[in-house]
Amino acid sequence: MLYYEDFAVGQTIELGSRTLTQEKIIAFARQFDPQPFHLDPVKARDSLFGTLVASGWHTASTYMRLLVDSLLLDSAAQASPGLDSLRWLKPVQPGDTLTGYFTVLDMRVSASRPSTGIIKHAGEMVNQRQEPVMRVEGITFMGLSPQKETG
Repeated sequence: MLYYEDFAVGQTIELGSRTLTQEKIIAFARQFDPQPFHLDPVKARDSLFGTLVASGWHTASTYMRLLVDSLLLDSAAQASPGLDSLRWLKPVQPGDTLTGYFTVLDMRVSASRPSTGIIKHAGEMVNQRQEPVMRVEGITFMGLSPQKETG
């Protein structure tokens, strides 16, 4: 179990990787972002991208899944008040393998809840060529270790 004290400003954690296939891109788009350049490889040729691309929300959702599986489920994470920024930097194409990274930007203990730490963090997704495709900044409330609370 990871607690607030297990993190440090500047620390970067690799979250793992996922490959977005054409089938996964289309299935996500059908349900959540049914624009032609996410749904139809033929229609996508006439788009700004010139090819089928993943929804930015698919990329962000993939990052969230990697974050939960690799970090949040085994931590004292309590909640998040939201994101400060989210940028899609490069289109994600079928077959791209995305790797997520979580970097701690700032940390402080909550003044109103002294058993809770506030971690400001940056998230990044890069493709198999190490090109950044998404960046996000957010905040996570993280519990302090039980030893810290009582001692």
